[in-house]
Order: sequence, then structure tokens, then C-alpha cells
Amino acid sequence: MSTPSGYTPYHPRWYRRRVSVWWWLEKAAYAKFVLRELTSVAVAFFAVELLWKLRALGAGPEAYARFLTKMQTPLFLALNAVAFLLVMFHAVTWFNLAPKAMVVRVGGRRVPDWTIQAANYAVWLVLSAAAVWFMRRN
Repeated sequence: MSTPSGYTPYHPRWYRRRVSVWWWLEKAAYAKFVLRELTSVAVAFFAVELLWKLRALGAGPEAYARFLTKMQTPLFLALNAVAFLLVMFHAVTWFNLAPKAMVVRVGGRRVPDWTIQAANYAVWLVLSAAAVWFMRRN
């Protein structure tokens, strides 16, 4: 039986380079990655706002009117504008990243990255147009 090879008090410590808290500002690609991850907060903000709206709808017309009044305040207008821009950044960077996260093969050959990106943008455009059509038909 051999003894397990692990750390002993006499074993030299491994060298670990200190990393700054601001490591992600060293390269534009790192900053873009961290910013895309932080924009998830804006996505969560819209999800909470949607749940709040559904709750107001379920509580009756008076509650929904109060909700709409609150949404028209300058604070919520500014929050929604900033969150919208952050969600757009999140969506665009995700669509550009999708070919790396999802490798699609057809007939044993990898589908080009631009095809997956174009398909994502096309579906986004169609769904957005359908949502606008649905909301404006009244």
C-alpha cells in the first residue's frame, strides 16, 4: 500500500499569481463578458415587473390603474429605459455568442456561425413583429 500523495507541511506551496478585482477591465472581451453577465439583472428586473403587472391585473381594475400610474412616474420611465438598453445588449451579445455555445451539424458538417446568428435575429424579428401586430390590432 502506498501513501496518498497530498499536501504535507514540508511540501512547497504552489505559486498563485494575485489577481486584481478589476481583472476584467484588462481586455475589451473580458469587459464585454462581465457586462453581458451583469445585464442579467435587467432581465430579472423585467421579470419581476411582469409578475407585478400580473398581480395588479388579478387584483382588479383599481389595482391595475395604480400600477399604470406608478409605471408613468419619471423614476420607472428611467428605470425601464435603462433596463431596455441593457436587455438589448444582453440579447445581441447572446445571439452573437450562440454559435459557440450551440454547435449545429447538418450532414456531418458544422453549420457556419453566421447562419445560426442570422436565424436567431430572424426569429427575433418575426416574434417582435407578431407582438407589435397583436398589440396594435385593437
